[in-house]
Amino acid sequence: MAKKSSSSGNASDREIGHPVFGQPEPTPDPTTFKVHHPSDGPAYAEIDRLNKLHKIEPMPFPAPRGGREPVLTLEQVFGGNQKAIDAIEAAGQIVFHATGDCGSTVGPRHQNEVVDKMMTDFQDEQPIEKPQFNFLLGDIVYSFGERQYYFDQFYDPYRDYPAPVLAVAGNHDGMISPLAHEKGLQAFLRNFCAEKFVVRQEAGGLSRTAQIQPGVFFTFEAPFLRVIALYSNTLEDPGVIANDKIGKSQLTFLEEALGRIKRESFGGAVLFAHHHPPFTAGNSRHGWSEEMQAQIDAVCNKAGVWPHADLAGHAHNYQRFTRTRNDGTQIPYVVCGNGGHNVIRLTRGGPPIRTPKHIQEAAAGSDLVVLENYDDQNYGYLRIVATNSQLRIEYHPAADGGRTKTPDDAVTVDLSTRKLTHYLPKDSNATAERTAVRKLAADSPLKLSSNRSKGIVAGPGA
Repeated sequence: MAKKSSSSGNASDREIGHPVFGQPEPTPDPTTFKVHHPSDGPAYAEIDRLNKLHKIEPMPFPAPRGGREPVLTLEQVFGGNQKAIDAIEAAGQIVFHATGDCGSTVGPRHQNEVVDKMMTDFQDEQPIEKPQFNFLLGDIVYSFGERQYYFDQFYDPYRDYPAPVLAVAGNHDGMISPLAHEKGLQAFLRNFCAEKFVVRQEAGGLSRTAQIQPGVFFTFEAPFLRVIALYSNTLEDPGVIANDKIGKSQLTFLEEALGRIKRESFGGAVLFAHHHPPFTAGNSRHGWSEEMQAQIDAVCNKAGVWPHADLAGHAHNYQRFTRTRNDGTQIPYVVCGNGGHNVIRLTRGGPPIRTPKHIQEAAAGSDLVVLENYDDQNYGYLRIVATNSQLRIEYHPAADGGRTKTPDDAVTVDLSTRKLTHYLPKDSNATAERTAVRKLAADSPLKLSSNRSKGIVAGPGA
């Protein structure tokens, strides 16, 4: 029997002791928000005034559970389902989704389009190709992350999504409206950093349990994969992970996480995930966070461990960069902030950007950064595949529809050389069939030739 949560102090929260994801029966897409979202114009006017007075600063945040390196595993997210983890490991790969800036203040239409296309990935005939979780890249709820908007902007759009949803917090998730009585990060912590499997009041009668992340920064472990999740705080620009006001706990965490990767000789894919991107293209350079990236680079240099890829949101479009380091290794930096909130063009009024385009030239102390591809017209998401040898990141725009399974953009990293490479998909039934035909041809070339002349194709049971 479900128990009322004693930790939340809210009789409408239900502690149930196990995770629940999608609804048992699919329901139609919502067409309107249930909670009216008034204009945030007055609040932003006050924020602009405070900005001019230099009174807007990064906000402190609660320490995560778990010490210097908080860790969450996919097995824990699955509620201790070791058989599910064994099945992923036996398959030889893991697949998951990611997108950012999925909240909205005007209605559910665009987020519905993205989630509906994501849902079609669960219909794949090959079980190994089905996603195991979704990792949102921040700005779950707009404009200030209030609890009252979580049903419309998170729970309802994902009501039928049949897998866990994790997230890093974005600036809007931690931002405090000067006109509201809401604490920064309060709603995010309730719905993504619960200590137990509990159905929150914000779910509005839906079954999905709150996520059990240890805090706003943590290591997420899954087969073939580690995601280092960081919180880039509440400023519109730039992202901030450490300074005198908020402390250096995230730098300590990052050093611990990378040090453990090195000590354990972890051979899987290492991804960084945070909201503000280190690189962006276009006129505004929205989110470009050089100091934050310099702090991350310093820890990577000290540890001798670098990510295989970096994921971010914040800029409301899709952008993919390649950073080529001085040692020749290459790191994709992917921005996917078009999960549902107001797609923003990279150029306004002028000619579109032609790629590839150098964003940062190689020089003493600087790596070459090249914009490889972008989409500033559509909403979309990432489909990511990790094996013991490769990491593949695909971009799928919602406009392609559920019948299209070819990504509009993709990049693959060789985990050992840390260079971009061609993708080598896992063997499928088609490969087995070709192998059987070739074996039959080698064993009985005359029989196979005779069968072909009669219009017969040998299959695996021939």
